[in-house]
Amino acid sequence: MGREKKKVSLVEIAWTFFVIGATGFGGGMAVVALVERRCVLDKKWLGHDEFMHGLAFGQLLGPFSLNSCTFVGSYLRGTVGGALAATCFITPSFLLISLLSLLYFRFHELPELQSALLGCNPVVIALVLVAGVGMARRKAARGPTALIALLAFAASAFFDTSGLTVLTVAGCWGLWKGWSVGRTR
Repeated sequence: MGREKKKVSLVEIAWTFFVIGATGFGGGMAVVALVERRCVLDKKWLGHDEFMHGLAFGQLLGPFSLNSCTFVGSYLRGTVGGALAATCFITPSFLLISLLSLLYFRFHELPELQSALLGCNPVVIALVLVAGVGMARRKAARGPTALIALLAFAASAFFDTSGLTVLTVAGCWGLWKGWSVGRTR
């Protein structure tokens, strides 16, 4: 995309995604916002457009926070970078869930843990909203793009339209728009 890729060491990829995995609570968009902040804004490993394309593809294939990490690692260092980024991103969660499972099965009920998790719900909602607003400011601030974003939000939020359907319609619209612009040149 006209941008020269930085040569990033595998150690730096591993450490960055381990830290993201250890600090990225809330899943989904909250983690994606953290990946974007660290890899696009702070480290400038890839551009916003490249990241958004990877995010769009990642939503088609399952857990898109993991897919975003895999995409960035692959973008930087190929298959090895992608596998390393994914593994290091998952490792803290795996270790934490293993520990919490051990505690749960050993003590059967932890009311303090349940209370702590209930207190996290408002934080997760805020993180998702901040991520959505930040992405909207950069890419869907005006014109037809803003209208498409609002229609996609309304279809998902109010009409229970699946994400795959919204992405398919948006992809078809983008293909049609690109085709029609190419014909007028």
